[in-house]
Amino acid sequence: MRFMMMTTDDNSNDAPPDEAMMIEMGKFIEETSKAGVLLATGGLEPHGTRIASSGGTVTITDGPFAEAKESVVGFALIEVRTREEAIELSKRFYKIVGDGEGVIKQVFGPGD
Repeated sequence: MRFMMMTTDDNSNDAPPDEAMMIEMGKFIEETSKAGVLLATGGLEPHGTRIASSGGTVTITDGPFAEAKESVVGFALIEVRTREEAIELSKRFYKIVGDGEGVIKQVFGPGD
């Protein structure tokens, strides 16, 4: 089963990560990558571009979006056996980074 683990941000904490946290995160990423669990990870640009289609008309809007109370700022695509394993990995992530919020969603694709 594949899951997308997304980290959200409400812009309330702009403090840069400390060196010890970065070292621990590097170890976590290396461990999960070597185990074949972590398929991809990364941070996302803060503003983005919105695309909408309605009645055959496509509208493009560049961010930032004032109505967005929180945005996805990072992600990890993982492959595990169960949702519970995805939750446990997310718990490990937050033990490293501290306070925050995120969303875990199963990814469906060919063969699922």
